[in-house]
Amino acid sequence: MSQVRVVTDGDAHLDPDLAHELNITVVPLTVQIEGEVYQDENGARNEGLLARMARDRSRPAIVGPTTADFRRVYQHLTRTTDRILSIHTSARLSPVFRNARTAADAFLGRCDITVMDSQSTSLGLGILAREAAKMARAGYSLGEVVRHIRGMISRIYVVMFTDSLDYLERSGRISKSQCILGTMLGIKPFLAIEDGEIIPMEKVRSREKGLDKLAEFAGEFTRIEEMAILQSTSYPTSETLLLRERLESSFPGKGFPILVYGPMLAYHVGPDGLGLVTYEGFEERESL
Repeated sequence: MSQVRVVTDGDAHLDPDLAHELNITVVPLTVQIEGEVYQDENGARNEGLLARMARDRSRPAIVGPTTADFRRVYQHLTRTTDRILSIHTSARLSPVFRNARTAADAFLGRCDITVMDSQSTSLGLGILAREAAKMARAGYSLGEVVRHIRGMISRIYVVMFTDSLDYLERSGRISKSQCILGTMLGIKPFLAIEDGEIIPMEKVRSREKGLDKLAEFAGEFTRIEEMAILQSTSYPTSETLLLRERLESSFPGKGFPILVYGPMLAYHVGPDGLGLVTYEGFEERESL
């Protein structure tokens, strides 16, 4: 029986060397913004994209991977395997999952392709793809990998706040009246991804209060396996340095990398977001 192969998309935060080592196929995102189209496999252009959005108040559109892109990837992989786990960004945030599932339908009877909605983004998606690939390399069956990854999904959390109410309004997360009033009053929504959907949870009156909410959220965990800060730049700001200091006081010895979030989140929350992505982990992890 052939080894399970893992496919994901360019929204996943994955170290390129590790992805290569684990034999993960990453299908690049294709993003269009103001007539320019570019592909990105590992998020290298995310910081420039967010800077452009902040400058021009423009909005990216996710135009790929298309169904045809996935069909080509699956066709290539069927030369060496008959079992594929294709795991992607939340279906409620982009069309990528639907494109992958449509492409997989063409291989019924020839290859067992499971297309999974991660209900997450960025590091959350990367953690799932990475774990699936480790299990595949260890010889687990497709069914075993799928069951374990599904159990992990509910243990991944993404929360953030943003200044960009206009992006939330255009993506349907808040009404036009809420956008106008919130902008006038300086209200910043505190958001969470629940079941793959971005949900406004609370309102904060300042970025300082938003930082407090992020720290409070992190403090609700008794243990974490991974946690990262999401923002629009790759370098620490005064806000992220303060947030990291508060996180380190709650979880001594843990690292809290700063990650630039990608066009999936940027499309919905704009270029001014600040947040956390957390993988709680299991109390007792199986050695893979």
